[in-house]
Amino acid sequence: MGAVTDDEVIRKRLLIDGDGAGDDRRINLLVKSFIKWCNSGSQEEGQYQRMLSTLSQCEFSMGKTLLVYDMNLREMENYEKIYKDIENSIAAAHEKISECKKQILQAKRIRKNRQEYDALAKVIQQHPDRHETLKQLEALGKELQHLSHIKENVEDKLELRRKQFHVLLSTIHELQQTLENDEKLSEAEESQETQMETETKQQM
Repeated sequence: MGAVTDDEVIRKRLLIDGDGAGDDRRINLLVKSFIKWCNSGSQEEGQYQRMLSTLSQCEFSMGKTLLVYDMNLREMENYEKIYKDIENSIAAAHEKISECKKQILQAKRIRKNRQEYDALAKVIQQHPDRHETLKQLEALGKELQHLSHIKENVEDKLELRRKQFHVLLSTIHELQQTLENDEKLSEAEESQETQMETETKQQM
């Protein structure tokens, strides 16, 4: 093994010594003083008091260390509680964010629907309402019925005129036939008179 450096020794002493208050050194001195006091035959009162004082300091330091240890345990528990609270808060925040995202999507859908409704409402407002439309349909129905009556009257008149025209044509045709017959009869009479005149002249 390599040589141990002074930094490593100091680091180990600090780790053993706790917070660096010299407890390890104080205990070593107490042990040495106790051994020296036991081996000494005089057992001086001053040395005894110094050992008691050193022992009290060690007990005080140990009590302080225990209190710090208990405090550290409570702090660790507190930190664990805080950590759990933070985790719960983060989870709740994630849930709230997820819920907010859902609400945002819903709000976007509602806004889109409202925009579509507004567009449809504008289109509907450009057209007359149902009551006005029914009135217009009723007026158009009456006008259509009136036009149907006019059409029927016109068709009746047209049929009448057609019959009258047919009668007129028949009459003209009969008149023309009569005139032709009269003309033929007149020609026959003239021819007969001419023949009679010719016969009369021949007899004279």
